[in-house]
Amino acid sequence: MSNGSGGPAWPPRGEPAATAGPRGGERRPLVAANWKMHLVRREALAWCRAVREGLQSPAAELVVFPSFPLLPAVAEAIAGSRLSLGGQDLHPEAKGAHTGDVSGPQLRDSGCAWVLCGHSERRRDHGESDELVGRKVAAAERHGLLPVLCVGERREERQAGRTFEVLERQLRAGLTGLTGRPARLAVAYEPVWAIGTGDTATPATAQEAHAFLRRILGESAGAAAAQGTRILYGGSVTPENAAALFAQPEVDGFLVGGASLDPGKFLAIIAGCGRAG
Repeated sequence: MSNGSGGPAWPPRGEPAATAGPRGGERRPLVAANWKMHLVRREALAWCRAVREGLQSPAAELVVFPSFPLLPAVAEAIAGSRLSLGGQDLHPEAKGAHTGDVSGPQLRDSGCAWVLCGHSERRRDHGESDELVGRKVAAAERHGLLPVLCVGERREERQAGRTFEVLERQLRAGLTGLTGRPARLAVAYEPVWAIGTGDTATPATAQEAHAFLRRILGESAGAAAAQGTRILYGGSVTPENAAALFAQPEVDGFLVGGASLDPGKFLAIIAGCGRAG
């Protein structure tokens, strides 16, 4: 059965589409630190110590995405803590002549549980297509990794009124080939015009985009899948705006870029998602 992007629907249809509503009780908040191409080993280990020491019963699930060379050191530094490890990208194939790439099995072997797929900087810097991102999401599932599927519109696309068109295209393509449980996927809405610019989307803008993404998830996967999938916001998240963004019922957490490099700021963003009861 087609999902509108040329591939099979994920999972098979059979449930009514989801509608926007209060945050599902089963959706635990998720806050992720994307270090991008920052930090060296000494700085990474200091970050891990500071965050471990500063965590106070967070309500959120926590993930850190270091650069590939830092994965083994960070895996050791966060062992036994509330932090999980993720890779910033993966190749669709398990092995082969792909110089400079990394595979799902290699990420698993390095201690990763998560992986980013389709981050806007990969799409921009490496020309990653929607089809390639979908293959990466499927590869993550195949190799036992939890994918964070990143979607988002550029400034010119938003100004042209094409935001929902872009989000739907990227989301449907990213789901192509997935066969597993909905809980094995998170979606990150990252308005490209807000990443690293300081131009954060307003809480209302984020809510609108997240509600739309959840509706498309419902059409593609059914109500239960849509309501169980966490949708994160990523776009100049700071301690100052985190609480207001998280107050929106469709915002389930954050993919944090620049602010995550500062342990104090990252801890403050985590605190904005509340504490465990």
